[in-house]
Amino acid sequence: MKKKHLASKVGNQLFFTTPTIIVFAFTVLIPFAYGLYLTFMNMPNISSTLTFNGIENYITAFRDVKFWKALLLTVRYVLACVILVNVLGFGLGYLVTSGLRGQNFFRSALFTPNMIGGLVMGYIWQFIFVQSLPTIGRQLGIEILRLGWLGDATLAFLAMVIVTIWQMSGYMMLIFIAGFVSLPKDVLEAASIDGANGWKRMRYVTLPLMTPSFVITFFLTLRNCFMVYDINYSLTGGGPYQSTQMVSMYIVQKAFMESKFAVGQAEAVILFVVVAVISLIQVSIGKKREVDA
Repeated sequence: MKKKHLASKVGNQLFFTTPTIIVFAFTVLIPFAYGLYLTFMNMPNISSTLTFNGIENYITAFRDVKFWKALLLTVRYVLACVILVNVLGFGLGYLVTSGLRGQNFFRSALFTPNMIGGLVMGYIWQFIFVQSLPTIGRQLGIEILRLGWLGDATLAFLAMVIVTIWQMSGYMMLIFIAGFVSLPKDVLEAASIDGANGWKRMRYVTLPLMTPSFVITFFLTLRNCFMVYDINYSLTGGGPYQSTQMVSMYIVQKAFMESKFAVGQAEAVILFVVVAVISLIQVSIGKKREVDA
């Protein structure tokens, strides 16, 4: 009887999980394994016969100064976006759960940018930075707005950060909203009874209890920013003179524009390892800082 029950339980689990496993294998595991295989092959072009190349592609990737320059630029971009997106997302989440009048409207409005595709968003903001802002700057006499933002390396990088914050903050806001809603009211009330003012409740009660939300938002922001390509392509195109070329765009150019497919794949694997290590460290630190209500 127990064996029959166990067989039925296993059969039910396989029935529901097998389709997901198959889809995951064909869309993630098999392509990843094949990509890893290509890094050990010599692949002059996409139709050439593969020959074993050892770790030569990785050696070439590690010697590629432009790759590391693009990765360093991406790290700067990630640091700026992770901090600003999460600070703004947390602030917005706090405001729209504080009883603000019309807060449901603001939730929907602030989330809307996340629903716009990265390519479309990049072209929209390209028009804003190239056409709208200079016109407004000339009319109002504001010099910083008159400048061609996308023609200056520093301002183009800043434009990338601004567009990313505008896109991602609303999504992170939803995660923080879920965290604020689930905060135990009795703990907050106890802190108020003990004499804690608004700032002390935020610092010593709310922030520690919101750690699980921060773990999720930091992970998502890190992943999305390290892998950014669509906004980079449509907003700046890596310009001016590759000064805003993030690492994903550089890898695509290396593989498909320069036809160095195996080297590009090796650099993609290196990027994957970097992102995985940073994400694991971030999640591990976050989990250790979680507290029970």
